[in-house]
Amino acid sequence: MAKTSGWKLLPMALTGAIGVLGGIIGTAYYVSLRVSAQPRRTYLDSYTFTPWELGVPFEVVEFRSSDNLRLAGWWLPRPETNAVIVCSHGHSGSKDELLGIGSYCWRSGYNVLLFDYRGRGDSDPWPKTLVSREVDDLLAALAYVRQRMPDATIGVIGYSMGAAVGILATARDQSVKALVADSSFTAGDDVVAHSITQVLPIPPKPLVRLADAIVARRHGYRFSQARPIDAIGQIAPRPIFLIHGVDDSIVPVSHTRQLYAAAREPRMVWEVPGAEHCGGYFVDRVTYCRRVVEFFDQYLRSVEA
Repeated sequence: MAKTSGWKLLPMALTGAIGVLGGIIGTAYYVSLRVSAQPRRTYLDSYTFTPWELGVPFEVVEFRSSDNLRLAGWWLPRPETNAVIVCSHGHSGSKDELLGIGSYCWRSGYNVLLFDYRGRGDSDPWPKTLVSREVDDLLAALAYVRQRMPDATIGVIGYSMGAAVGILATARDQSVKALVADSSFTAGDDVVAHSITQVLPIPPKPLVRLADAIVARRHGYRFSQARPIDAIGQIAPRPIFLIHGVDDSIVPVSHTRQLYAAAREPRMVWEVPGAEHCGGYFVDRVTYCRRVVEFFDQYLRSVEA
């Protein structure tokens, strides 16, 4: 058998290395697109339920983000009280997805604000980000509530990314007196790394770092800087109620266990058996709604009084 020269193998090795590198870059670029997708609206985006279908009175409202984007929402009024619940949806969600918990809070005697983050629902188009710009949007929603009702006693409930946003915004805004965070992640790079391990049998960290750099170059932010785990301890002495499905395959329940360990009192945690991501509501709607409202009643009604 003739020996193959090392010099002849070099182009083959380089071709293989370039192919691997191209695959890594392509995968990282795909990850960056999933994190910061460009919104593509169709007529189906308007085919949603509103509070009208539930027999709940509402007002279509809008307010501006700090960079002057129009954010759209629904205000469910309770003129007899100054207690307000602001609902924060997930990464690919919109305000109509929270009509269940929102209408229950309204029926329990709370004003409720449901709104769309930038690039979602009826708000102005914008590339979706993973927590970065959304924190500014939730702060704008809180400012809208205070402008509309200067003596408002505010609670926030958020889901998935919206829960992570809720943690970060509550740590910054003292007007939030109580927070419910359902299915939050500990940090942006942690949840992206977990998503990669679900589809690729490779160490995720190099892809996460490369995707983070691509997002930073294309959209001007780093998802690795979104770290609710570092902010949750700043919320005390205001209370936080953490909820998570034990069978969550998107954000493992270990994230909420870490968040609970990092939080300070008063804090509560509820791990829901048999629940997938943000599934606690659907496992037992009655118990879920009752526990959420009891939490807000305990901490917002006492402040209101």
